[in-house]
Amino acid sequence: MLFNSIAFAIFLPVIFVLYWFVANKHLKLQNLLLLAASYFFYACWDYRFLFLLVFSTLLDYATGIQMHEAKSERMKKFWFWLSISVNLGFLGVFKYYNFFIESFADGLSLLGVHSHFWTLQVILPVGISFYTFHGLSYVIDIYKGRIKPEKNFIDYSVFVSFFPLLVAGPIERATHLLPQIQAKRVFNSEHAVDGLRQILWGLFKKLVIADNCAEYANMVFNNSGDYSGSTHIVGILFFTFQIYGDFSGYSDIALGTARLFGIDLLRNFAFPFFSRDISEYWRRWHISLSSWFKDYLYIPLGGSKGGTLMKIRNTFIIFLVSGFWHGAAWTYIFWGFLNALFMLPSLLSKKKVSHLDIVAQGRIFATPKEILQILTTFGLTVFMFIFFRANDMTHAFGYLSEIFSMSTFTKPQFIRNEVVWMLVAFIVIEWMGRENHYAIEKTGIRWPKPFRLAFYYLILLVIFLFAGSSQQFIYFQF
Repeated sequence: MLFNSIAFAIFLPVIFVLYWFVANKHLKLQNLLLLAASYFFYACWDYRFLFLLVFSTLLDYATGIQMHEAKSERMKKFWFWLSISVNLGFLGVFKYYNFFIESFADGLSLLGVHSHFWTLQVILPVGISFYTFHGLSYVIDIYKGRIKPEKNFIDYSVFVSFFPLLVAGPIERATHLLPQIQAKRVFNSEHAVDGLRQILWGLFKKLVIADNCAEYANMVFNNSGDYSGSTHIVGILFFTFQIYGDFSGYSDIALGTARLFGIDLLRNFAFPFFSRDISEYWRRWHISLSSWFKDYLYIPLGGSKGGTLMKIRNTFIIFLVSGFWHGAAWTYIFWGFLNALFMLPSLLSKKKVSHLDIVAQGRIFATPKEILQILTTFGLTVFMFIFFRANDMTHAFGYLSEIFSMSTFTKPQFIRNEVVWMLVAFIVIEWMGRENHYAIEKTGIRWPKPFRLAFYYLILLVIFLFAGSSQQFIYFQF
């Protein structure tokens, strides 16, 4: 069930009414309703994989309790590694088995040994990387003594499978979400209106920005041999705004939907394209994943405490793993490598973490230095996204070679002015709202009500008039 579908437009109000007008006096009934709604939401994708979600939930729920009640360190480790190995095993089989088998076969062929191995002919269960990481963080936190296991199976199941975040995040923590699930929730009209406002902006980013850009990005990347270098540049720029509008749009809809039910999810994006270096970019892009890798991989590896070489080693490890998390392909791994490589200047400078504030805070315009920093960081991001979007490494380098050819100095072969103007308007709105949680959070709050409503209706009108052809959310494939 897509957030931008008629089915979801029917599903959400029905669950909202049942939640606040039927089950509002009974917390257990509210949570049971959320769980049933979440399982129905997931089953709409492919009911056959629902068992995998339920099994993963049961496994982590049971092993969490067994770890806490273990009489010895040996048994505690047994239950811990059972959960870790089974969860990663499922993820490995469904997401990475074919990659390893095909890479092994390619390696053998280079040695002159030609072989054929059996591969899985099965689609990737949607959201498996996200709900697996929910469970992993929960189990690790119990093992480390940071939290106690949740005894209520319904509450724990809602934590794992809450439908707004189920298939593409944000990646939640038990310490943040479980207390909200366990606490009595009272309807707050201001929070609900804010949630609707964030949903509206998320739909705009997805339908108008991402889906329109996707048409051109797909046209260029799927037929890259037919276009000039200048058109290749336009193509990767369109993909960059596509993936941002698509993924941050999904996150806005997820956070706004959760607020309708009195629940606050972790923020996942904080205007990353206004970052002044790659380090700041990764504090603003897919925040829940970045913080997950920091807490559960980077710090356990030693973090920044072991000197510059250890810091560099650990940085390369988390970015390579992050690339591999995104997909079972060498392009994703190389994309992760490039991110780590571009982090080196800040790692070698040994300066304290900089740019913790939003750029040009309290000011309308950025300084020339800030503009140069933003454009440089954005340029590096666009360059790396070539590998993220390419079909394989050969395709990526072929795409790059065309950009660095003389045809780059020709006029792009196609471009629609209305898409360019929509992008310009989008960037301006994002810039003006960059100090908020999402761009239009405070827009028009102090305007007279008719003007404020007119602004929201204008966004709706733009969505209906200029929505691109429907495209699946990019991060569903991860």
